[in-house]
Amino acid sequence: MNKILVAPSILSADFGNMAQAVINVKEWGGDIVHCDVMDGVFVPNLTFGMPMVQALRKYTDLPLDCHLMIIEPEKYVERFCDAGADYVTFHPDASKDVRGALEKIKAKGVKCGLVLNPDKPLSMIEPYLDIIDMLLIMSVYAGFGGQKFIEESIKKLEDAKKMLDGAGREILLEIDGGISEKNAKAVADAGAQILVAGNAVFTAENPESIIKQMKNYT
Repeated sequence: MNKILVAPSILSADFGNMAQAVINVKEWGGDIVHCDVMDGVFVPNLTFGMPMVQALRKYTDLPLDCHLMIIEPEKYVERFCDAGADYVTFHPDASKDVRGALEKIKAKGVKCGLVLNPDKPLSMIEPYLDIIDMLLIMSVYAGFGGQKFIEESIKKLEDAKKMLDGAGREILLEIDGGISEKNAKAVADAGAQILVAGNAVFTAENPESIIKQMKNYT
């Protein structure tokens, strides 16, 4: 069984008590704090930006995984790096300079990655297999938490895993959207190494138990 990392998404946390939320993530056994950044333009929702990431950095030593759902991310990626992000990922279809944005992130000593919505093909990633550290497959459409898992994402994960294995370098495979203890085994078996979970963790009576189940899914 591959080692599975769980990245609780603070999109589902109490926005009035974010510091405690990231503290809880570590206490519950989470491995990464997933930060969903939305601009209200690329996706029809608004969340938070660099100041929130900078503030959260003070309350946890877990990696901060910033998923940028914003247009022209190349204008902002360096500021997210400076705010304390450990991973910065964005949607290639939102960028006018995908490679330039990736290079900016790498130059800051931060891990970079790309994100694909369910309707975007894996071919969009191929030109960047030489530079990305992570590929995030969305199993719902980016923009809102609490959506239902799209079953076709399993096949896309399997295909992505084959593509990444053929890249000749280590690239993490992450999945986000409708992930819970109920489908953790299926997505992990398909190749996912990092499972992003929001509602499944933050609305659970026992979040620690849910995370443990996701990490030890067999």
